[in-house]
Amino acid sequence: MNVCICGGGNLGHVTAGYLSSKEGFDVNILTRHPERWSGSLEITLPDGKSVIGKLGKVTSDPASVIPQADIAIICLPGMYIRHELETIKPYLNKETSVGAIVSSTGFFFQAHDIIPQQPVFGFQRVPFISRITEYGHKANLLGFKDSLKVVIENNKEVEHLRSTLEQMFDTPVSLLDNFYEVSLSNSNPLLHTARLYTMWKDYKPGTFYPRQTFFYEEWTVEAAQLYIDMDNEFQHLLRKLGVKKGSIPPVLEYYESHDAESLCRKIQSITAFKGIKSPMIQAPEGWIPDINSRYFTEDFGYGLKFIYDLASKNGIESPCINKVYSWGNAIQALANGKSN
Repeated sequence: MNVCICGGGNLGHVTAGYLSSKEGFDVNILTRHPERWSGSLEITLPDGKSVIGKLGKVTSDPASVIPQADIAIICLPGMYIRHELETIKPYLNKETSVGAIVSSTGFFFQAHDIIPQQPVFGFQRVPFISRITEYGHKANLLGFKDSLKVVIENNKEVEHLRSTLEQMFDTPVSLLDNFYEVSLSNSNPLLHTARLYTMWKDYKPGTFYPRQTFFYEEWTVEAAQLYIDMDNEFQHLLRKLGVKKGSIPPVLEYYESHDAESLCRKIQSITAFKGIKSPMIQAPEGWIPDINSRYFTEDFGYGLKFIYDLASKNGIESPCINKVYSWGNAIQALANGKSN
């Protein structure tokens, strides 16, 4: 099985390294920085053991890795998905399955526009938590998911691809009915934005913080309550769109919690989240929010945007989502205006 990983971020590293360490998978990398990669990747697993993946080609030339790919997996932020699809389109074999490791940042919306006849698939949630430790050489796989859900379109061999993905990620994979179920997520687009809003809703240029806080370990009841409120609005949208009940479970159900306090404790305790810092930059006077981090550019600009737009289009009252989305746009505009 020939797999091309498109993108060299955290998920790209771990996906490429983990797959290439397994029998039966030949893995190539399509990246803007091929010169920074070695021919192998060392992936440290959650139990502390390591696996070594031997890579095939690492290149910036799609013509050398896309035509022979059985599967191409896009591991890129939402802002780069359209460009990547347009880049690989001329070289795609008509049987190549093009997938997204993250579907909640617009993959299906853009794939329907750019490669409407191509077999495509996308995960509802990322298969694992990933962190680069040495670019092009080493990365940590911090935690597997118990199960994965995927949408597959335009494919005559759905079951074959489903079972292949199960083998690739060593995790049970089940099928969902339509692309809304993976394109709309109450994970990062709500989880991250609720936390950012409650941390920095009163932030103004010239405000400094004494330290870089832990994003999850210092989660607050206020952030948990806002997350629940945003999710209630989100669930209303799903019902309006006809998404099957339970395919995107409410956050309280997903995190096995019953109120804001128990949800807060649960998020604080998740092992894979340990040590993750809030997106902040150190200045001489203290710490400030990093408005250019993917928490802002990705989760507001692509994840929450699609939810906000669909809620508006379908007449769903969503005051909490609207409040958080408007604040995210305002703080980014403020930062960009300051930098221009």
